[in-house]
Amino acid sequence: MMKIKHIVALLPVWILLLYPTTLMAQKKLFTLEDLNFGGNNYANLRPENIYTAWWGNELVHTDVETCSTIDKKTGKETQLFTLDDINTWTRSNDSVFVRHLMNATFPYPDKPIVAVGNRKSVVLVDFKAKKVVWQDSISSDNANDWCARSRNTAYVKDNQLMVVDAKGTLHQLSNDGSRELVYGQSVHRDEFGISKGTFWSPDGQRLAFYRMDQSMVADYPQVDIFPRIAQYEPDKYPMAGETSHVVTVGIYDVKTGKTIYLDTPSGSVLGGIASENVSETKLPVYFTNIAWSPDNSTVYMFELNRDQNDCRLVSYDAATGKRLAELYRETSPKYVEPLHPIMFLPWDDSLFIMQSQRDGYNHLYLYRKDGKLVRQLTSGKWVVMDVLGFNKKDKTIIIQSNEKNPIQANLYAVSIGTGKRTPLDNGRGYHYGELSEDGSFLLDRYTEPDVPGCIEVKPTTGKMGTKLLTAADPWKDYQQPTFECGTLKAADGVTDLYYRMVKPADFDPQKKYPTVVYVYGGPHAHNVDAGWHYSSRSWETYMAQKGYIIFVLDNRGSENRGRDFEQVTFRQLGQVEMQDQMQGVAFLQSLPYVDTDRMGVHGWSFGGFMTISLMTNYPDVFKVGVAGGPVIDWKWYEVMYGERYMDTPQTNPEGYEKTSLINKAKDLKGKLQIITGYNDPTVVPQQCLSFIAKCIETGTQPDFFVYPGEPHNMRGHQSVHLHERITQYFDTFLGATLNDK
Repeated sequence: MMKIKHIVALLPVWILLLYPTTLMAQKKLFTLEDLNFGGNNYANLRPENIYTAWWGNELVHTDVETCSTIDKKTGKETQLFTLDDINTWTRSNDSVFVRHLMNATFPYPDKPIVAVGNRKSVVLVDFKAKKVVWQDSISSDNANDWCARSRNTAYVKDNQLMVVDAKGTLHQLSNDGSRELVYGQSVHRDEFGISKGTFWSPDGQRLAFYRMDQSMVADYPQVDIFPRIAQYEPDKYPMAGETSHVVTVGIYDVKTGKTIYLDTPSGSVLGGIASENVSETKLPVYFTNIAWSPDNSTVYMFELNRDQNDCRLVSYDAATGKRLAELYRETSPKYVEPLHPIMFLPWDDSLFIMQSQRDGYNHLYLYRKDGKLVRQLTSGKWVVMDVLGFNKKDKTIIIQSNEKNPIQANLYAVSIGTGKRTPLDNGRGYHYGELSEDGSFLLDRYTEPDVPGCIEVKPTTGKMGTKLLTAADPWKDYQQPTFECGTLKAADGVTDLYYRMVKPADFDPQKKYPTVVYVYGGPHAHNVDAGWHYSSRSWETYMAQKGYIIFVLDNRGSENRGRDFEQVTFRQLGQVEMQDQMQGVAFLQSLPYVDTDRMGVHGWSFGGFMTISLMTNYPDVFKVGVAGGPVIDWKWYEVMYGERYMDTPQTNPEGYEKTSLINKAKDLKGKLQIITGYNDPTVVPQQCLSFIAKCIETGTQPDFFVYPGEPHNMRGHQSVHLHERITQYFDTFLGATLNDK
């Protein structure tokens, strides 16, 4: 490098001017196979990473071929065993074959036992005794819920809920399971933080599970086109304002073999809601965030009415199902959204932590188990984003929050006694944490805008730790665009909004560039944060390479900015969001290098809804749009999400009318491509087909493309095809190519 510097210093000025261009020409250009998930070279261009697991307070590097302990002070590794060792020790059973060790876990902090296996079974191997000490007896490809303490396993097979105990005895909990009567699976369409349907008690001897009766829910007529004669494969899809499902919660006792159901309030509230009978919506119909008491005797869960504005934390006797007490109630003129189960303190089972945004931001509250508030543990105009767990010795709770900056995520230890927060990271970037068994140590994984990835291990006392990995830039051999981040004011003139701008590598401020606004804009998501490249999507890099500027703005309604920031869109989805996006457009129009005659917009799902909203409400601004999986009218979207943000079509007809894009089909002027998965169970094809039908009626001309057999998002290599199609559409109608800048 020193030689190059000296040579450059002696070169004529005209050669110096060519020098950066020459270096850039030597760099590789990206393809979608490099950048896009599912691409042939995608894995090679991801930042370096290491897989790890905690074994008590020992950190283990779980690599493909080996598992090794990591010295937390020096980072030095000591091998525990190899993949060949595991397959040698498990050879007595031919059904066991372990392909890699990256998913190995160490479920017992005080025992030299590793849990390995494949999709069909779990095997416990004593790596000091070099033998299998236990193996489950399940031969099923279905995902299962294994309890380490009891070694009981719950799983669903042929629609029936099963439990296999540690001795291999099969317990069949249901006989009437079907596509209409669903046991042990996620309910309420994965809303309210629900991601599974079975919940073991701490001792693993009782199983709480969901039972969902959706026989009364209308079928959406999906079709499988791939057989010789296409087959009818309907989905149960409860639309806003229509009849929905009924959920109950069962408790199975492995020791007694008996099942009871919680005595939850019920009513006719799940039928279609008539505006003159709104009072029916007061009874709870959504049951979520199931938690157990430390002594296995009590079940806790949040119960929410259909209006989703009245939420209660309720306790039940796990032996009888009897309703014991209402411990907490939260109401709202808009909606309450319980997303997290309560957490009992490991050192005091009379106290639990509850999360709520009742003061405007998601924070932690300490309660007695009788429902009496002890104190609010965290407060401020920032959000507790996640709870990692507890440091049992120091009696702290470890959290992830954006206290430092709205687009950052940093880690803190919060004293249960005083509420004092101790920073656990460098105060920059976007951090994720994994705690050791007793919470004494933390594995800190993080990125920064110019840092692809780092991994550190450290105590949760705030002391310095040890850096295990600093990932090199995997794109160093490629031409890279520039990534910028800034703020502008929302349409209210007060609120700061964060944006990301991606510019071509050879950006020239004297030129004018076609610009694409990428948008999502909906709740529970954000696009801009302090991660690597400000968390830019790889497609943005591809577009910048082709000569575009990409602009991304997190409008009001998106996540991690507090209750009022998100709920401003209530009953009028898309309206405030568009106002904020147009503030971003005004900013772009003020930049001399943005070609305002060549401006496009693209988004998927809620972003597809926003894309068509912007194309039809501002037809003279956006010349080209690509809308993927778009919601067109919220009356065709599902009950839980749709009614939370829009109420029902019966109670909010004005809002549904105002936000419907059916009414806007006549206003389409620019080139619009709509893309959908032909078998999308999330935003059903009726949405975009209805819009196209209206366009035909009104004489407007969108383009349409479907992916047969695909759901809401394209899977595998089809995603590469999708993003090439999106790119070609902008190239064709917005007019940017590598040779046209």
